[in-house]
Amino acid sequence: MEQVPVAEPRARRSWRRYALSAIGVAFAIATFAYFLPQIADYRDVWAVVQDLSWEWAIALAGATALNLVTFAPPWLVVLPRLTFIQALALTQVSTALSIVVPGGAAVGIAGAYGILRRWGHAARDIARAVTLVSLWNQFANLSYPVIAVFLLAMSGGDSPVLATAAFVGAGVLGVAIAALAAVLASERTATGIGDLTAQVVSWVLGKLGRPPVEWGGESFERFRADAATLLRRRWHVLTLATYAGTLTVFLLFLVCLRAFDVPGSEVSVIEAFAAWALARILGTIPITPGGIGVVELGLTGALVGFGGNNAGVVAAVLAYRFLTMAPTIVAGLAAIPLLKRRITRIA
Repeated sequence: MEQVPVAEPRARRSWRRYALSAIGVAFAIATFAYFLPQIADYRDVWAVVQDLSWEWAIALAGATALNLVTFAPPWLVVLPRLTFIQALALTQVSTALSIVVPGGAAVGIAGAYGILRRWGHAARDIARAVTLVSLWNQFANLSYPVIAVFLLAMSGGDSPVLATAAFVGAGVLGVAIAALAAVLASERTATGIGDLTAQVVSWVLGKLGRPPVEWGGESFERFRADAATLLRRRWHVLTLATYAGTLTVFLLFLVCLRAFDVPGSEVSVIEAFAAWALARILGTIPITPGGIGVVELGLTGALVGFGGNNAGVVAAVLAYRFLTMAPTIVAGLAAIPLLKRRITRIA
């Protein structure tokens, strides 16, 4: 009798997880099988792809390679013991996991933690590094819609959806930065914010049928002790490395637009940046792994709304998503033997 109340919540949690996964898969399938073909016939899209010149093919390859190598620098800032090759392998494997495995970024973070532990890094150093890299990535993502709205306003354009995302992003970004500053300010404040955050997150997880978090104020205080010194010395370097890494993703996106016949007369650089900034926010919503389906539909809708031709936009978006995902997955698989050699050498 005593075990029945335990089994029922577990059953409900499993059902909810399966239901959410099914909804995500269904949405992704609907995006590629129904929504995108409604915007542009795939035969027209393929005709655009076939017209790709070798000069643009080289530009796409170069932008893709640049995007891959800029994954590593933020990790070199927060974990100076890492070599560039180690950081590159780590980021490719963890990012590949976040793309292909349900759970997204959480799985990638767990993968990075496991790899670094096997390489002999201290748990506290890893926790600090993972937290800082994740925080700075989110700070950048939240800032991009704000920057995009400002640039659109300067150029005489607007986007109500982007403005809403920017408003929400600015609020969340402001709260997050203020909370981080407060955590770093004093031990007592860090403990209080940590306890409050744990309560809120546990409440949300409970509504989703998931168990409460196991961390709290003590974890925040440990983070403060570990991160304060590093951030005082290297916060500006981490910020530059993070923005450089994420902006190479936009560069790849812009090259895709121009390569697949979406010229500046249809979608300007500022409009392309605005659409990309919106997609970055949409991609953080954990509906599908890697935002598959969500990002494609959001990008396509925004670009067509700005005036891009339908076939060229769909071709560019699909190429962009392929080039930001497939090379990382391949590189992640190729890096696995390297990780094993490093693990053996350190052990």
